[in-house]
Amino acid sequence: MENNKDVLESGFLELLENKNLRKLREKLIELNEADIAEFIDTLDSEKSLIAFRLLPKGLATDVFACLDNDKQEHIVKSMTDSELSFIIEDLYVDDAVDMLEELPSDLVNKVLANATPNTRKLINEMLKYPDNSAGSIMTVEYIGLKKSMTVGEAFDYVRKNSFDKENVYTGYVMDEKRILEGVVTVKELLMNPTDAMLDDIMSTNIIKAVTTDNRETIVELFNKYDLLSLPVVDLENRLVGIVTVDDAVSIMEEEVTEDFEKMAAMTPSEKPYLKTNVFVLAKNRITWLLVLMFSSMITGGILSRYEAQIAVLPLLVTFIPMLTDTGGNAGSQSSTMIIRGMAIGEIDLGDALKIIWKEFRVSIVVGSILAVVNFIKVLMQYPGKYNVGITVGLSMFCTVMMANIVGGLLPMLAKKLNIDPTIMASPLISTLVDAMSLMIFFGLAVEILHI
Repeated sequence: MENNKDVLESGFLELLENKNLRKLREKLIELNEADIAEFIDTLDSEKSLIAFRLLPKGLATDVFACLDNDKQEHIVKSMTDSELSFIIEDLYVDDAVDMLEELPSDLVNKVLANATPNTRKLINEMLKYPDNSAGSIMTVEYIGLKKSMTVGEAFDYVRKNSFDKENVYTGYVMDEKRILEGVVTVKELLMNPTDAMLDDIMSTNIIKAVTTDNRETIVELFNKYDLLSLPVVDLENRLVGIVTVDDAVSIMEEEVTEDFEKMAAMTPSEKPYLKTNVFVLAKNRITWLLVLMFSSMITGGILSRYEAQIAVLPLLVTFIPMLTDTGGNAGSQSSTMIIRGMAIGEIDLGDALKIIWKEFRVSIVVGSILAVVNFIKVLMQYPGKYNVGITVGLSMFCTVMMANIVGGLLPMLAKKLNIDPTIMASPLISTLVDAMSLMIFFGLAVEILHI
């Protein structure tokens, strides 16, 4: 059964196909810009352009900012100079920069040629910041105030200048050289008399970022302080822009997606799955698959080393999948918790000894339970083979202990070496733990079973 959204979009599509454009326009302008963009993204090139041109100018800009990069590129190619000039001037600068970073060079030149000198200057300044830095994601549309203003003057300024500002809930108080001196919220302005001075009511305990800070730092600040916006200053503490909460949420989504892909041993992709070429997907996966395939040969080498022991007691082979799978899963559980803790700032490199101690205690509890269960299971399957049960149970205990500690420490080692900790997740840890668990198992088997 179709949901309401599917029914809605099918109705819009029917109006478009029947060329009932007046009715379609009436229906579209009733929607939120994000929903309109989602509908246009589902259309082919020709229909998407028709639907976009139906929108009023102001709404068209808001919808344009929400479209996929491919659709933006197609629409830019089809725009007249006057249409493009309106869009680029009406867009928030950070949205314009995001778009330009994805466009081919010829379209970038076309867009900049139709921008005013001031807009072009702002865009070029933001494009100079390193990728994934605070400077590259900030917007320059903010409310800038002076501490010599009264509350009444501040409100007058906000009323006159907030139309094209992305965030009007927080004002940033600066001196004549744009040095950031304080922050004042609309709530604080409302709670004070109109003749109160901003210098007296502003907060000087400012949470801020520097233009060169990376995106992860920005996300941490938003998470920690529940911000709606974050001021960004240069190295001389001059306010140059702000990062808004919608941009922070987008960064969080991108970071989580990237981490998932790395934890699955894939090269991160910037495009949605359904819009990514098959060969690009294959290229993103093949590198790590080759690395893991060759590293798995270590496991084969260990097995070949113990061929004689396996020949004496073939029963040992039946326990290998259980040991390696359990060890890999235990290591992945541990690494996932540590990676998450580092991502949200709960864990840092100085906590290594605490992690070893905690994972050691966890592994004693978990390993003991699994060892006892396996000992009982072996005796039930193979009555009288106490030594085999002891070997399997003790191997399980040691494997879980080793996997937990390795899984906890490897992400921290990666962080210490300035490598993304997520690459130490499931596939790589499983491969390492597989090899180590086999060495433990056969080492104990030789000693206990005398084979």
